[in-house]
Amino acid sequence: MRVLSGLWRWRRNPLRRGTDLAEAWLALAALLLIVVAAPLIGALAGAAAQDALQRSVGQQQRSRQLVTATVVRKLSDAPPDADPDIGAAHEVRSRVMADWTAPDGTRRHGPVLARLKSPHQGDRFGLWTDRHGRITTRPLDAATATTHAVFAGIGAALATAGLVEGGRRLILWRMVRRRYARWDHAWDRAGPDWGKAGTGS
Repeated sequence: MRVLSGLWRWRRNPLRRGTDLAEAWLALAALLLIVVAAPLIGALAGAAAQDALQRSVGQQQRSRQLVTATVVRKLSDAPPDADPDIGAAHEVRSRVMADWTAPDGTRRHGPVLARLKSPHQGDRFGLWTDRHGRITTRPLDAATATTHAVFAGIGAALATAGLVEGGRRLILWRMVRRRYARWDHAWDRAGPDWGKAGTGS
């Protein structure tokens, strides 16, 4: 990042132009925004994400329960993307027909993914369901939610810094284009007489 590149223009110099000073102010403002505003926005975004995710953790832990299911028979192998539980993506899963009792007492029967390497009839395994016995993923835990919130805060801080630096570069690009346009205009006025006798060159 070249935010500091314009700060040298603060020094006293007889060749310093007004645009040089403007570039120095722009670099200083961008630096202050990156140092102060980006971490502040990151902290606020992280705190907001933490509050929302922890509420979701509580809601999921209240609405989802681990029940015991019983294997009726093994089914064909599950495709690799059949498991919605991303946290357990590396565990061995088998597709089975199973019976289980929902938290509300109703009996359920259907195909599920079991954490069993070679399931046999009568094997038991844990299964996450909602209150009515419908299969769901395991609830989000507090530590994972906090990790997601930290990443959200870091992402917001980096995005803010990127926007500030992008804005600085855009403004600087426009300033340089304006400067070149003024130079072209001045050269158009002086160019035809350049080097002619009696023109003061």
